[in-house]
Amino acid sequence: MNEWCSGKGWRLGLLLICLLWSRLGWTAEPRMEPNEQELAQTLVLLHEPIVMLTAKYGNLDGAARVRLAHERVQRMEPSDLMTPVAVTKGSRHGQESREFLVNGKRILVLLEGDLDEFDELTLDQAAERVLHRLDGVRIKYLELHSTPYLLRAVGLAVVVSLIFFGLIWLLQRGHRRVRKWLANRLLLQKGLVPHSWRQVTGNVEVRLLGLITLLLIFMLTYGWLTYVLGLFPQTRAWSYQLGESLFALCGDMLEGMIAAMPGLVTVLLIVVITRFFIKMLAILFDRIERGQFRVQGLHAETIGATRRLLSVVIWLFALTVAYPYLPGADSDAFKGISVFFGLMVTLGSAGIMNHAMSGLVLIYSRALRPGDLVQIGEVEGMVSELNALSTKLVTRQDHEVTLPNAVVVGGKVVNLTRLAGEKGVALLTKVTIGYDTPWRQVHAMLELAARRCTRLNQDEAPLVRQLHLQDWYVEYELQVRMKASELPAVVKTELHGHIQDVFNEFGCRSCPPTSLPSRNRLCWWPGSSGIRRRPGRPIPPSPPPESDHKKQRPGSNAGPLVMKRS
Repeated sequence: MNEWCSGKGWRLGLLLICLLWSRLGWTAEPRMEPNEQELAQTLVLLHEPIVMLTAKYGNLDGAARVRLAHERVQRMEPSDLMTPVAVTKGSRHGQESREFLVNGKRILVLLEGDLDEFDELTLDQAAERVLHRLDGVRIKYLELHSTPYLLRAVGLAVVVSLIFFGLIWLLQRGHRRVRKWLANRLLLQKGLVPHSWRQVTGNVEVRLLGLITLLLIFMLTYGWLTYVLGLFPQTRAWSYQLGESLFALCGDMLEGMIAAMPGLVTVLLIVVITRFFIKMLAILFDRIERGQFRVQGLHAETIGATRRLLSVVIWLFALTVAYPYLPGADSDAFKGISVFFGLMVTLGSAGIMNHAMSGLVLIYSRALRPGDLVQIGEVEGMVSELNALSTKLVTRQDHEVTLPNAVVVGGKVVNLTRLAGEKGVALLTKVTIGYDTPWRQVHAMLELAARRCTRLNQDEAPLVRQLHLQDWYVEYELQVRMKASELPAVVKTELHGHIQDVFNEFGCRSCPPTSLPSRNRLCWWPGSSGIRRRPGRPIPPSPPPESDHKKQRPGSNAGPLVMKRS
């Protein structure tokens, strides 16, 4: 037994039946609860209200007229009830009236003053209703005292109940078979829903099948209950009320849908106009982003944020205009939802709005954009995402760092790629060389190392600067330009290797900033195969051509090298 047709489904079905059953009281009492005077003026026969007599008939008030009608009914013989109830027109005490007779015997008189002005019924229409109720009570009385009829009603109830439970059994069996068929198609990836949507929709076919099965069970149960209750006189009123309840519910739903149609058409028109404006803005922004159209103050970096911001503003304006036309907009439920959302926005907007406004500052100041190489505080990396609340960087360790926009705006942002253009990102590195090496020699060796690096833009000449003249050494800075597709850490690694190779080839000695140079000690370079030389050996003022250094033995001149990276 599956979950829909077993206990869970039956509980839901019984809940729906109870809800409709509770509606019976609403249909039986369309007005407010009657008071004692109204109850005394209402004629009730066999627990069924017939009519309320409110007008005076001679010296008799409504309550006295009701008591008189009861006495007349009690004096009737069973043979009188074999004749249908009849109604005749007349006039009593200056009022138009209708008299109700059973086998020629008067039961009651309905006066024009008895009509309820809120019902908007004529005297003939009200008399027709009373006639129908009186005749129903007459038939009910005959059936209550007819043993063959009661036996026939019991037999029909048993037969209908067997048919009902048989249909329920067939429905459950069919549900299991269809569910098994759907499961097999799902294994073969031939379901009604594409397989890629399953993570979102789940097994939607089985859920839809269960819902349809539950609806059919509810309809069968409702029809069976209405028919069985209508077989017995004691419960026939409930059967009528069940039917009237269902029709009233369907009528109310249909009436509500018809009443909501103008508002829904207006909302649909507002949505269509809003989508048209959004689409026109999208076309305009696309042309601005491609450079086909220029608008003062709009830049390619801010197009995406401007588009999203305007879309949100336009949709909020459209929602404000369409809200009064939504069905139930004036109900307490909508008001409660509005208060709830207002409370949520009030409680959560402090931090969110701070980050959102900071995100707008970053976007419209064009401080950075996706793809830029930036340094924010102690974090250096490539901007991978810039949204309304946070900025994401990818570092050289291939780590993703998420920074709240408020933190980014409150700190220092160094954009390494904004002014690079076609030249490439500027890359800096530093070395410290003693005064015994001519500065022109150091410039030439650093430029040679830069020319050997394949990851640099060779169209831009390297730039060497002398930053500091210390007591025992000079601090040099080499500035080069990377190619567009290269990463700074990879380029630095290759460049540093070439700098060490060039310094090894020419026997240039770098002075560590933390130690003093000694001209009497032997120095050698790591990787020089143990070949040594004395530091006092003269070094040429400029390096020989590159073809000449390739003829020298690698590592023939050695000396320690210490670099200070930027």
